Parts: sequence; structure tokens; C-alpha cells
Amino acid sequence: MSWHARLHLSYQHESERTVARFRHDGPLRILQSLYPEGDAVCHNVLVHPPGGLVGGDTLDIEIEGADGSHGLITTPGASRFYRSEGDLALQRTRIRLAAGARLEWLPLEAICYSGCRAENRLSIEVEPGAELIGWDVTALGLPNAGQPFERGTYLQHIEVPGVWLERGRIDAADHRLLQSPIGLGGHRCMASLFFVAGSPVARARRDALLAHARSLLEASPLAESAGATSPHAEVVVLRVLAPVVEPAMQLLRQVWLAWRAELWRLPAATPRIWST
Repeated sequence: MSWHARLHLSYQHESERTVARFRHDGPLRILQSLYPEGDAVCHNVLVHPPGGLVGGDTLDIEIEGADGSHGLITTPGASRFYRSEGDLALQRTRIRLAAGARLEWLPLEAICYSGCRAENRLSIEVEPGAELIGWDVTALGLPNAGQPFERGTYLQHIEVPGVWLERGRIDAADHRLLQSPIGLGGHRCMASLFFVAGSPVARARRDALLAHARSLLEASPLAESAGATSPHAEVVVLRVLAPVVEPAMQLLRQVWLAWRAELWRLPAATPRIWST
């Protein structure tokens, strides 16, 4: 039996507090709102009780942020795209931020099991004055567990309409893409951290974000397979290739904390669920 689950999450700014409200259909939930940084920033954990998607499953996630709100969303564990007998497994996430809203979209990695047929789509719409820091992390198979990505396809789509589009399909049979030094070079984890603004970011501000990312890159064992750039005046991106998830995620977390301190003058405050 296939699952088609939907979740709509909205953040409002009420009486100096960011408040989260949601409605759902099917197995998607938001856990209790937490405020480890005070009332201004609302932390939430998005939970998918089945733990993964098989062929025919669809997850639709819609997130909205109102003026003055600041939400932070993560997950308790990796998303999993399991082997399919032919049907597509699809996750669609659409984020819309009104002027003055902030959002941090920080789900843990998506794991593509051998034999999957999966698509993971993320669309981000931000009005002038709104800002988002987010990331996307994909693991191809479980190489350390002896479960390589030998069959299947995965499509990754990240879009800021009219501003930035990253779209790529990975086929396990495409050995030149997976192994070539101008492809993935044998790496099995792809990760991107991105800052998106609703209007052009001042040059000094963009340069500061790039400087933070590049400084942390220089000290990272992934220095030769990562880079930071600004492909558009409203976007700054850090891209990483790694053999496995852990070193990529460590680097993304370091840069994320540096960026939120630079952009919003917020101290380090990692979600509690990451330490459990």
C-alpha cells in the first residue's frame, strides 16, 4: 500500500513569539515547539513515522513564514528512499516566506538505497526582506555497511523560481558520472548549504559569507572537494562532495553556525534532537 502524506506548517509572529501551527493528512507530524534561543526562534522537528519511502509513496510538505517569524526545522533521522519495483517515490517541499520572515531548513540526509526510483524536490519562494538558510544532503547507498548504490535513479531538484535552479539525475548505471574526476569522483555523498534572500544581498554581506565558508573549508579534510560561490546576487552556496555523510555534515554545520552569526547575530544553538 502506498502512502500519500501532506503537511502544511505555518509560522506567525504573535506577542513577540514565533508560533507554529500545522495540519496534516497521513503520516507526517510536527513535534512540540521548542524555544532554546528564546521566544523569537521556534524550533520544530518534522517526523515521518514510517521512516522511509517506497515506490508509489508521496510526501508533500508546505511551509510558510509570516512577517517577523523565525522558524528552524530539522528531522530526527535520515530520510530513506527504498528499493522500488517500478513506481516513483516522491518528496516535494515548498517553502514560501513573506517579507521579514526567516527560516532555517535543516533536515538530515536523504539516503538512496540501491534499486530506488526517487525524486526529491525543493522549491523556495522568498519575498523582499525575507531570508533563508537551508541545506540538502544526499547519500548514495550505505558504503560502510556494505550496501553500495548499484541500481536505481535519483533526481534532485532545488529551485528559487526565476533566480536559481539546480537539477540533476543520478543513475547508478552511469559509471562515468559516479567515478569520473569531473563527476562525483567516487564520492557517495553530495551536500549543499545555501543562503537565499528575497532581494539582492549587499556585496559586503555576500563576501563575508563566502569568507566564512572558505576559511572553514581550508581547515577541512574536504577542502579539495568543496567550494563556495554566489551564483546570483540573492544566493550564496556551499557545495560539498564526500565519501560518506559524516564529514560533509560536520562541515555544513560549522558554516551554518558561522552564517547565522554573521547574518542575524545569533549564537550557536543546535537543535536538541541532534544530540540524542
